[in-house]
Amino acid sequence: MPTFRIAVLDLYNNFRNEGMRCIYQLLSRAEAANQVTFTIDTFNVRAENQVPGLDYDIYISSGGPGSPLPSDEPWESLYFEFIDSLFAYNQTTERKKHLLAICHSFQLLSRHLGVGTVGKRKSTSFGVLPIHLTEAGEAEPVFDRLPEPFYAVDSRDYQLTDINEERMAELGATVLCLEKERPHVPLARAIMAIRFTPEVLATQFHPEADGEGMLRYMLTDERKEQVVTTYGEDKYHEMVELLSDPNTIEYTESVIVPNFLQQAIERISESVETVGR
Repeated sequence: MPTFRIAVLDLYNNFRNEGMRCIYQLLSRAEAANQVTFTIDTFNVRAENQVPGLDYDIYISSGGPGSPLPSDEPWESLYFEFIDSLFAYNQTTERKKHLLAICHSFQLLSRHLGVGTVGKRKSTSFGVLPIHLTEAGEAEPVFDRLPEPFYAVDSRDYQLTDINEERMAELGATVLCLEKERPHVPLARAIMAIRFTPEVLATQFHPEADGEGMLRYMLTDERKEQVVTTYGEDKYHEMVELLSDPNTIEYTESVIVPNFLQQAIERISESVETVGR
């Protein structure tokens, strides 16, 4: 059975979260679905200044709390050195490294690569929200089978706007989707996913979130009180209703990360066969 090395970059800074559980759950399912073996190592990036080397096949960089804006934290330079080394490596070899960057990681990559403006929102975006595919998003294999719009868990105080088209063209990057339309709000729509290279995909939303687990978490007294206190009872009930619908979060979870992993496995396997000929 083929074996692939996976590095999970944990950017939660030791904060309690559901994201890591969801990532491991999807990796376990992908092993079975693709009939492969994963050896998985986790790197506690922000709390312990850990980053992986280039001896892995697939990298998943998580979401996390706090600001993605420049800081003097020692992990930040280490993280960006890793990102630069991965991009450089992929320009020189047949067997590419594949990276999925989620939420906080999306913001960090977007800022570091200079593809637009990463800044604070006027208010927090939180909930199960509709996301709209661009023309490039509709043609994106990892998004195959997603409806227009599709629904995803969105939780952010920051956003990417004002895309630098020249820099995007230089990278060969494309915008895959945008946040919900707000015709009554005179503000730029946030970018919600970018295909940076054929091997590097980043999403502002949480494609790993699972409907059943998120619903179970939302129904706890502690989480209910947090959401109602911060966002109001209507927002809480809206989230519970959408999480209960198998055509929203559960469907998105079944498409994006599984497709990303399957595509990475297939491309790595093809490159190994090519090199072996």
